[in-house]
Amino acid sequence: MLLCLFILAEVNYPRLAPQSELALFAMLGLIVVFLKYPIHSRFADNRFFQILDFVLIGSVIVCFGYVLSQTEPIFQAFWLDGQSLGDRAGAEALQDYIVGVIGLILILEATRRSIGMTLPLLAFIFLLYASFGQFMPDWLFPHRGYSVQRIVSQAFLHSQGAFGIALRVMFTYVFLFVLFGTLLERTGATDYVLNLARRVFGSSAGAPAKVAVLGSGMMGSLSGSAVANTATTGTFTIPLMRRSGFQPEVAGGIEAAASSGGALMPPIMGAAAYMMLEIVEPAVTYLEIIRAALLPAVLYYTGMLCMVHFSAQLASRKLAKGKLAKNSRRVHSSEEGSGDESKEKRGKLLAVQGATFLAAFITLIGFLLMGATAFRAVSWSLLVVGTISLLDFLVRKIRKQHAPTGARFGISDVRKGMDFIVSPCERAAQSGVSLIAAAACVGIILGVVTLTGIGTKLPSALLPLASTNLMLALFFLMISTIILGMGLPSSVCYLLMAILVGPVLLDLGVVPLAAHFFIFYFGMMSMVTPPVALAAYAAAAIAGSGIMATGFAAFRFALVGFALPYAFVLRPALLWLNSDGGTPALWSVFGNFSLTLVGTVVLAAAIAGYVFNRLSLWTRGILFAAAVVLFFIPTRIQFTWIHGIVIAASIAIFYYNWRKKEAPHAPLAGGV
Repeated sequence: MLLCLFILAEVNYPRLAPQSELALFAMLGLIVVFLKYPIHSRFADNRFFQILDFVLIGSVIVCFGYVLSQTEPIFQAFWLDGQSLGDRAGAEALQDYIVGVIGLILILEATRRSIGMTLPLLAFIFLLYASFGQFMPDWLFPHRGYSVQRIVSQAFLHSQGAFGIALRVMFTYVFLFVLFGTLLERTGATDYVLNLARRVFGSSAGAPAKVAVLGSGMMGSLSGSAVANTATTGTFTIPLMRRSGFQPEVAGGIEAAASSGGALMPPIMGAAAYMMLEIVEPAVTYLEIIRAALLPAVLYYTGMLCMVHFSAQLASRKLAKGKLAKNSRRVHSSEEGSGDESKEKRGKLLAVQGATFLAAFITLIGFLLMGATAFRAVSWSLLVVGTISLLDFLVRKIRKQHAPTGARFGISDVRKGMDFIVSPCERAAQSGVSLIAAAACVGIILGVVTLTGIGTKLPSALLPLASTNLMLALFFLMISTIILGMGLPSSVCYLLMAILVGPVLLDLGVVPLAAHFFIFYFGMMSMVTPPVALAAYAAAAIAGSGIMATGFAAFRFALVGFALPYAFVLRPALLWLNSDGGTPALWSVFGNFSLTLVGTVVLAAAIAGYVFNRLSLWTRGILFAAAVVLFFIPTRIQFTWIHGIVIAASIAIFYYNWRKKEAPHAPLAGGV
């Protein structure tokens, strides 16, 4: 409860210095981690390890409280040598380094407890790289090496490490949206959405996920931020998918993948569209950027819808006779057997839930359209949802009092009202603390990347190796952009990469606007590329799933997006451009779009492993090879017969699986 109140107050009415508020945010989060997660499940009831947990909690308070006290002006009397921690950068005292080392250990241990070994192990490897860079071979980007003091200063004591951009994103956006989602779920508003989705899509496989895909695309056009988009729409769509039978990590992965593509969804798009107006040479207009983004966005979301549909169909076959089907029959039978009175009550409840949902959604979107920041919009939405729910509670109590058997308003009713507020806060805190630890751990990695300069060394070292090979250059640029995009906003990653390596692609004959779209597209995809996938982290907090499992699920559903940038570089007609940067013929646009659209569906089927029926390993291999041809071979006349053979083979496989499909059954709405 204290954590939620602090975030609500500080985000909307900041009183602390930026590093101070993040230090307090991390301190509260790590305290909950050490209270909630034991050192190991087998030692959960061991008295010695329980005492150790309280020792660690005390260490958290000391270390993070030290950063707070040495940063916040109100504690100026306690500053060493009369200087704040930031002002003595490079000349820190011994106690600064001691606190920093202990703080790093606490972050690594909290992350290990809450999400597993993968991320803390990766952070530890980066710390070793920073320390022993002078001993690295040439292919591992050696550097002069840094002292322990310098590494601790970068990774913990200042604002480029643990208290950097990753923790800032979690503090500013994610946690409030997690609270928003838990409050909506508490009011039953998500039940209304579930009923609405069932009515709209009927028995269509993966219906809630399809709502999530389209909704996230539309929201992403407004925000331009994968994390903010995930947090905004995920509070509605992830509970909807979970209640329909989707596994938590799959629901989070679908939402993260769908949200990450929103920054290239016309007409509003994200901040990078405005950057392109200043950077791309020769200059382009905003209308040209919107036109160029249209077909890739359609292809990306078509691929996602196909992935969801095929995966849901496959899962529904597996579970048609299982628990979900039984639950579905049980729900329908209970509904059919209910009386008129219960139907009337259910209708009134559904009306209240619908009003709550619509009010929350209209408030959130309305404030965003009015130019409010995401955290301010969600804060107003929280107020609206809480007010509506409180009024509904009071109205129901007044009606009961006037009923013949009604009871007076008492202490128990006050407790219920308090529980309505406290319960979502507790659930949000329990869901979000693992994300706080993970964000601080990611900050350690980003601090090392900044310190060693590996983010800029990578493209400068790799791209010259591919100076005469376009495909190799594109591959190296993809890797460089994804690594540099770890933890950075997509627009910032695009800006840096466009300046560093954009000219290299131009030298290889790539259309300028296509080169810039390629860079931004993979900066966008870094949001769903493990191990540092901030959009997936945000989705995992809402879904209550494992961070790494959600990250890999998001990566799987976004795989089509990793092929599209190659397609529109090799076929600029997809961006409404010809090889000279001019306007192409309409038949060229239609032909290239049709081939890539077929390739998108074929690739989605190969990844999902389903078309009308489960695909065998060899048919998946053929479809994957067909997709590669349809994506990567330019549509020149001498290659037309290859495309014809590939399309014919794909149609044959689709037809073959349609002929041998199992007996029809009613597909479930979820169950992926």
